[in-house]
Amino acid sequence: MILALTARLRPAPPLRASQHVLFCWAGALLVVGDAVFWLMFAAVQSDSGLAAMDGPVHSLMVDSRSPAATALLAGLTIVTAPEVLTVIGAVFALVWVVWRRELWRPAVLMGAMVLAVVVTTLIKQLVSRSRPPSSDFLLGPDDALSFPSGHTVGIGVFTVVLAYLVLSRSGTRTTAVLGFSAAFGVVALVGLSRLYLGYHWLTDVVASLGVALAVAAVAVFTDAARHGSAKNRSGALNGRAATTLPAADPSAPDAQA
Repeated sequence: MILALTARLRPAPPLRASQHVLFCWAGALLVVGDAVFWLMFAAVQSDSGLAAMDGPVHSLMVDSRSPAATALLAGLTIVTAPEVLTVIGAVFALVWVVWRRELWRPAVLMGAMVLAVVVTTLIKQLVSRSRPPSSDFLLGPDDALSFPSGHTVGIGVFTVVLAYLVLSRSGTRTTAVLGFSAAFGVVALVGLSRLYLGYHWLTDVVASLGVALAVAAVAVFTDAARHGSAKNRSGALNGRAATTLPAADPSAPDAQA
């Protein structure tokens, strides 16, 4: 059954941009993501820079709570919890495979999400930063470590990588701008929910954006590398076929004569 399904799978649609351009974008994402993360890490370790705003922003979020905002942001943070988002991503990828009969892009999406969970867990254990006071938590206790925010990293990787995988094959520049703007808007809203509900400091959320960008860069690079390799293989095969075809003999009589 698995072999039969594999035989029916189709390759991913071709990329609209060149491999060189995508490598540049992947490099830019990686540089920006690393810079954001390490700046936040340094701020947390030295208790300076943006970390000086952690306390005031936390107090502002707590003082700004309202029933409507609490209901909206609580529902959002529940849906984007790492364990829930992983299940949603897996179901989404499976539907993509069955519906589109394509394996590569769903595999890239799930691989990026798994990498995000692994990287986030490792960073949490290495930094070992405590959360804000538990008395400010709105959804019950949570003894997990604070830096970075798993919710923000997870939704960042899911939305940004998904936007890339879809928009790199179809759409216009306008739809690409709108798609990535929507992705970053969702990430910002989830990050806000983690601040509002009292579970993270500001620097946790900003550092999470850096981690998400770095993981997305790995996904873009992987996709572009495979796409380029496939084009090279196709070009090599076509060239090899052209050289093996016998040249026409102008002195040979016409087959129709």
